[in-house]
Amino acid sequence: QVQLVESGGGLVQAGGSLRLSCAASGDTFSYYAMGWFRQAPGTEREFVAAISRSGDSAYYADSVKGRFTISRDNAKNTVYLQMNSLKPEGTAVYTCAAGRVAATVPSPYLYWGQGTQVTVSS
Repeated sequence: QVQLVESGGGLVQAGGSLRLSCAASGDTFSYYAMGWFRQAPGTEREFVAAISRSGDSAYYADSVKGRFTISRDNAKNTVYLQMNSLKPEGTAVYTCAAGRVAATVPSPYLYWGQGTQVTVSS
């Protein structure tokens, strides 16, 4: 079992930056690949970024490539999502997830956090 708690969301103007954190507890953090997903009201959950267990490989949605960076600190049991040049269409609840592989779809992930709201004003 892994428990995930996100933090760092908030209100930011378009063009601004936020850094999300996802703290894990329970099972050994380095056993899990991690992903970030987002969901806006009335839409499907959308892949944002994923990172391998070691942190050597990272994957991004085309919509965030070049603006967002996923990273992890296995010593701190934490995964991060640095978001730069935020756009209003990035307004959503951002949720982290843990799974055995760094997937770009939700189904392989085993554990999910509660999410943190990010609102980007225009």
